[in-house]
Amino acid sequence: VQLVESGGGLVQAGGSLRLSCAASGITFDDYALGWFRQAPGKERERVSCIDRDGKIYYGDFVKGRFTISTDKAKNMVYLQMNSLKSEDTAVYYCATPHDAAFPYLCPRSDSDFSSWGQGTQVTVSS
Repeated sequence: VQLVESGGGLVQAGGSLRLSCAASGITFDDYALGWFRQAPGKERERVSCIDRDGKIYYGDFVKGRFTISTDKAKNMVYLQMNSLKSEDTAVYYCATPHDAAFPYLCPRSDSDFSSWGQGTQVTVSS
């Protein structure tokens, strides 16, 4: 499994970014996909997850600002981020629960996400 994120960068507060994650070695119909982020000095937190049936979960802090989507034909997962705030500054990762018992569902535990990309930096200036 290989996950490669892109699309990060520097943006002003209130702006938008679209992150992309190219997945190889998996079939989207068999796996859930998630976005996480980790800011300096803070714990990693789950941003969003989409399961194989399209059921979507968002972290409480998203509050309607972010949208996760997939393009199964291209094996891509996206995170559209709008109304960005300085506190959204972090490295963003995509991940999949590749080795979980039910890899097509979004797991309750973040530790069940076993395959990770290298991350893409998002910096929001205030």
